[in-house]
Amino acid sequence: MKANKVIVCALSAILLLSSCGMPNAAKGGLIGGGGGGALGALIGGLIGDGKGAAIGAGVGAVVGAGAGILIGNKMDKAKKAAEAANAKAEVLTSENGTQYVRATFDSGLLFNTGSSTLSATAQTSIKTFVTKLVAEDNTFDLAIIGFTDNQGFKGCTVEQSAAKNVELSQNRANAVKNQIVGSGYPASRIKKTEGLGEQNPVADNSTVAGRQQNRRVEVYIIASQDMINAANAQSK
Repeated sequence: MKANKVIVCALSAILLLSSCGMPNAAKGGLIGGGGGGALGALIGGLIGDGKGAAIGAGVGAVVGAGAGILIGNKMDKAKKAAEAANAKAEVLTSENGTQYVRATFDSGLLFNTGSSTLSATAQTSIKTFVTKLVAEDNTFDLAIIGFTDNQGFKGCTVEQSAAKNVELSQNRANAVKNQIVGSGYPASRIKKTEGLGEQNPVADNSTVAGRQQNRRVEVYIIASQDMINAANAQSK
């Protein structure tokens, strides 16, 4: 935590997209291979590299091999949409076969220390991200989750600081959501917006570098029921 932090923890924010090595277009076919697989009976365990709670209701749809490839192509393009906005981007597959995208923006581009107001640079980056994403498809479902490190607030107990960190992470997640919607993405596609504060650290809170990684906002891009239905119909 920086020395000049007096009242609130400095939080960073991240937009994430995630991948498993091989191109998702090729990997997508594995979802429905061998008779079809469930693409998200419940979308869970995605937060913090699989260490978190469910982020939304699953679609429970069966995806054929052809549809899986089509969705894989879309996830690859969603990854590129984040990269065009200077985000670190990956595509991941959860244990139940759900493909999703996570995007990570440098914390300094999103918020000033102790603030939940997006910087002008962050607003531009998110607009670029949304423009590129909508150009591919506006039926991705999104989940936006805010996190902090475990540093306390001056004059607060551990419990009070934890509660304030939840509030700040929620405000930052809301700010990202509002910017995404304001940039033209359908509000109905934002399935979850939540601040989890100090939960689910991805790095060591005892180091400056680790705390910086833990201060983040994660945006998950998920295949919606509508997207799966369209892909199934197109692949017939």
